Amino acid sequence: MIDGLIWVISNLIAGVINIFRALSNPLSWLDWSNGEAIGRFVYYGGSVEFFFSVFSFFLIVLIAGLIWRRFLWGVVVGLEGFANVTGRLFAWAGLLMVLQQVMIIFLQRIFRVSEISFGPFGYTFARDLSWWSEELKLYNAMIVAMCCAYTFVQGGHVRVDLFYAGMGHRAKRVVDMLGSLFFIIPAMTLTWLFGWFFLWRHLVTPKISASDKLELILRKAQLLKWNVETIGFSPNGFDAYFLFKILLVSFAGMMFLQAWAFFYRSLLEFIEGPDSAGKYLDKDALEDDLAEKVAEIH
Repeated sequence: MIDGLIWVISNLIAGVINIFRALSNPLSWLDWSNGEAIGRFVYYGGSVEFFFSVFSFFLIVLIAGLIWRRFLWGVVVGLEGFANVTGRLFAWAGLLMVLQQVMIIFLQRIFRVSEISFGPFGYTFARDLSWWSEELKLYNAMIVAMCCAYTFVQGGHVRVDLFYAGMGHRAKRVVDMLGSLFFIIPAMTLTWLFGWFFLWRHLVTPKISASDKLELILRKAQLLKWNVETIGFSPNGFDAYFLFKILLVSFAGMMFLQAWAFFYRSLLEFIEGPDSAGKYLDKDALEDDLAEKVAEIH
């Protein structure tokens, strides 16, 4: 028990040091013309060091926020605003998906066209209709992955409620904080770790494994080169499935941030009492706007 506690504390301290080390030497992991820099980026992106660096950062934000509560509210508003803007933007993928499906049906069934091409800025991009049909899955994945945090902010996720509704204000906030710390954050961390190396195994060669040590990855870096996956499930089908892997990592990252935002909000609402419930929360109010218009008409 004591050894485990010492291990956590030492890694948290090392996490702070690693943040300053990474910021002071950006070319060692951001210069992607260098194979070793790519190797370090891949290794540390799914490492214990990276996790504790991120965890240390959010603990520092928490401590600063308890001293300056307005600062912590600003962090909450900023993270929730990021989720809202991203979700509202990618929600338009639903409209694109419908329009593209209608276009495919008309071109295939009525005009008997087998290929769609367009040439912006003098570059022609031409693909078979089957490619465009399979590409519709990407729009659906965008909505699921990039709108999940937004839906969380809006309170749109399905919730099985047996005891929560009958609890008092502060009891609810405690449940929310515990849920963030022990359910959302661990689940998103595991999803990130799985998705991170799953993504990079299809972007570079030789393949990098989650079990590889940094020394082995740096040796591989001598032969490292880009090898982006372009294999489809059918001969003329959609061949950019690496984009789904990027969305998986993006989903985990955004939900990880939203978990911290939800924890901060719950803590602030616990401290400030019932009057702070929903404070600064930017929720869509389409139904309320519609009701007001109907009332004005009548």
